[in-house]
Amino acid sequence: MKHTPTIRAELDRYLEQKGLSLAQFGQLAGMNRGIISAIVSGNKSMSINQLDLITEAMCLPEGHFYDLFIENYIIDHPPNMRRIEPFLYRCAELDKLDAIRRVVGAIMDNLLYSPKLFEIAEELLSQGKNAAALLLYEGVAEAEKYQHSERLAVCQYRIFTIQVGDDQSKNLSAATIFEVFVERLDEIDQLDALKDLANVYRSLRKWDKVDEMARQMRAKAEIQYSLKHQEKRELRDIEKRTRGPLFGYIAYADLLYASVCEARGDYQQALQYTYAYADLEWVKETDEDTRHWVNLFSQWAEGNIYVNKLLSGDVGVLPDYVEYIAATSNANENEKLSKLLNIMIAANRYQINVDDVLSRFEMDIHSFAKLPTVADMYTQQVIPDYFAWFGFEMAHYYLHRGKYTDGFKFLMNAMVKSHIINNETYFINCIGLFMRFQDHAAPAIQMEFSDLIEKVWLSNVKENNTVNHFE
Repeated sequence: MKHTPTIRAELDRYLEQKGLSLAQFGQLAGMNRGIISAIVSGNKSMSINQLDLITEAMCLPEGHFYDLFIENYIIDHPPNMRRIEPFLYRCAELDKLDAIRRVVGAIMDNLLYSPKLFEIAEELLSQGKNAAALLLYEGVAEAEKYQHSERLAVCQYRIFTIQVGDDQSKNLSAATIFEVFVERLDEIDQLDALKDLANVYRSLRKWDKVDEMARQMRAKAEIQYSLKHQEKRELRDIEKRTRGPLFGYIAYADLLYASVCEARGDYQQALQYTYAYADLEWVKETDEDTRHWVNLFSQWAEGNIYVNKLLSGDVGVLPDYVEYIAATSNANENEKLSKLLNIMIAANRYQINVDDVLSRFEMDIHSFAKLPTVADMYTQQVIPDYFAWFGFEMAHYYLHRGKYTDGFKFLMNAMVKSHIINNETYFINCIGLFMRFQDHAAPAIQMEFSDLIEKVWLSNVKENNTVNHFE
């Protein structure tokens, strides 16, 4: 039977090798002799803070003894949250994810520890330590998978929001797994969850799912809004708060409906939904935050009315739309990207020359270089999709007009962004466009294209564990 070493044996050996007394080592570690003696003799367990002081005094890297700490003081002892909690926080601080995984695996056969681990996970998430929090949420979710509890649903919601990232195929999997837990969330939390799901499905162009999420969100938001304004019902009755005002979820549902109709080519119906969220006279609140959101929806509606008319073939609105974009030039870059994307879609669909528009917004277009790195689900999911789409539309426009240098530059950029977000449809479309115009590609561009294709190929075979077949 393999003997597990102990931290105290390692410390005792170190003292002997260095010829240090307990008092001398205690002075190095900033601990009194009695504590050192009790630790070495095994009469006292140690805290993570004491372990860190001992490790530093022994001139070893931070966290050097963490695996032994788990063996000596967590696995070999009844779980003690007074010891485990600070250890988990310290592991998160040092990014010792394997250590966190071991602790969770060691204690989560007992459901009594779920509430505390969930609480720690929430705190780690608030600190931005998402990877560490994810391990705790996954541990709690696994332990409570048969409990049908609200905590289980919240864990799944947190797992979903943490896992959603650049890879659209993984995002689809994360959304599909989480969706079944939405109804178990608090009624207020369901609104944000449905909105987040809708935005992920929107980026994936799963329009039936966008429509479904929007309808559920609107129905629930209408109930909550009605309850909020019932006679004699006080505001404090709604203890929890959404990320935005309640009426905004109703209006945002109309915006999502309009997006679904637009994607399906039903621009007249899209306009009707757009007019709906432009007219928010029914909103009862009059505070500054409400006015801010009402104004935002009005601005979005103004632009989207132009968009739906333009995409339906009414190219006469293009000059007004361009002026609208210029007038809202102080808007954030993500909004400007989506507006210019609409122009490029219409330009390619109806063979419109928009060289003057591209020249006017040249500086803005050059600024669309990096994918956004922000937290909200819309910008995190929908905007990266627009980046790749915009690059493809720009490439299509320039290549079909014989402007090959600009066309291939945007095409290669679109291919890279499509690969980053793992959007196979865009990537294949880019390949098809390249093949159609490949005779006009300079040797350097052809080499860049070949290198990218090989890189993607190698990445795919490695991911599918087939790389050894080609070595």
